[in-house]
Amino acid sequence: QVQLVESGGGLVQPGGSLRLSCVVSGNTADYYATAWFRQAPGKEREGVSCFDNSVRRTYYADSVKGRFTISRDDAKSTVYLQMNSLKPEDTAVYYCATDHSPYACRTPVLDRSNFDDWGQGTQVTVSS
Repeated sequence: QVQLVESGGGLVQPGGSLRLSCVVSGNTADYYATAWFRQAPGKEREGVSCFDNSVRRTYYADSVKGRFTISRDDAKSTVYLQMNSLKPEDTAVYYCATDHSPYACRTPVLDRSNFDDWGQGTQVTVSS
């Protein structure tokens, strides 16, 4: 069992930045895929970014490419999502998720059913 705790959400103006953190604890051996998803009110949960630790490669949804950066600090058991140039449409609850298979990162579109463990989410609101 893996526990994930997200933090770093908040209210930011359009064009601003936030950094989300996800601390992973528990049976963390060999969790190769760590992803960020988001869910806006009335919408499906969508994959934003994924870190494939088996090959140290990152993946991004088209909507956030060039603006968001995912990174992983193994010493701190933490995965980050740096979000720059934020837009109102980025407003959502952001969730961290992990899976023991690196292939969870490698689908054309991140699929929430491929991830076993989830955090409770952190709210990000982009508004002036």
